[in-house]
Amino acid sequence: MAALPDNDPSADAPGVSPRAALVLLGFVIVLWGANWPVMKVGLQFIPPLSFAAARMVMGAIILFAVAAALGELRFPDRRDWPIVLAVGALQMAAFMALTTVGLQFVPAGRSAILAYTTPLWVTPLAIYVLGERLNRLKLYGLLCGLGGVAVLFNPFGFDWRDPHVLLGNGLLLAAALAWALLIVQVRRHRWQGSPLSLGPWQFSVAAVLLVPLALIFEADRPWRWSSELAWVLLYNGPLASAFCFWAMLTINRALPAITTSLASLGVPAFGLLASTLALGEPMTATNSLGFLLIAGGVAGVVLADRA
Repeated sequence: MAALPDNDPSADAPGVSPRAALVLLGFVIVLWGANWPVMKVGLQFIPPLSFAAARMVMGAIILFAVAAALGELRFPDRRDWPIVLAVGALQMAAFMALTTVGLQFVPAGRSAILAYTTPLWVTPLAIYVLGERLNRLKLYGLLCGLGGVAVLFNPFGFDWRDPHVLLGNGLLLAAALAWALLIVQVRRHRWQGSPLSLGPWQFSVAAVLLVPLALIFEADRPWRWSSELAWVLLYNGPLASAFCFWAMLTINRALPAITTSLASLGVPAFGLLASTLALGEPMTATNSLGFLLIAGGVAGVVLADRA
């Protein structure tokens, strides 16, 4: 029998079924979407890099405990270290730092939209690098979802002369690019361990990168402890960090890269709705149209993979 190529998914450690991955994706859309207004509240009490570092430390502690309890705590195989470093550096450290800092200068709803322009980068990469194809339903989902992003982004709706606005929007777009590179890398990697066995180490890599940055750049910005901050950290540690990052790695392994990136557009749509309800950010006719377009795009992608 011929040897399997290094990027052959059949050589991977067992994962979940595509149907289970879609269920997990639904939970991630709700939990991460709702987290945008939660993070906006949290930034009133904690500096952005410290917030990102705290999430990674809490995520590492929780996943070390869960992996140990389920008998999955082990040192990663040397062949898995590239993905451990990539996830820790790109999806966790870079994405979290860039989005949290950018969120200081950009409304929560718009921040969610910009951070999830990932399909703009993933689609050409997946077609060229992974050989994935766009069928009619996925093409519909891409055009519909990106049309919704374009409607919601509305570059004429903010002041380009404000350097803080430019910085915030630029950081959020850079975060989307970092995550796009990671999605493609996850699909190419030949897994030896499971997402749960590797998760604690990925969070540890992110924590090692973010904690020193927070100590260096935010030493003069103390935390303002309050009950609100406690609830924000409680939501972000177990749910928005430990569970959602583990779930996204599991989803990335089970579904095509284009499917994952397009379906994740549900996060900014839900984030926009949550920001309107929780923070009173306006739900204009433009926002409503963008929300419906993204929802239609996500539906098209889901139907394409069930067909």
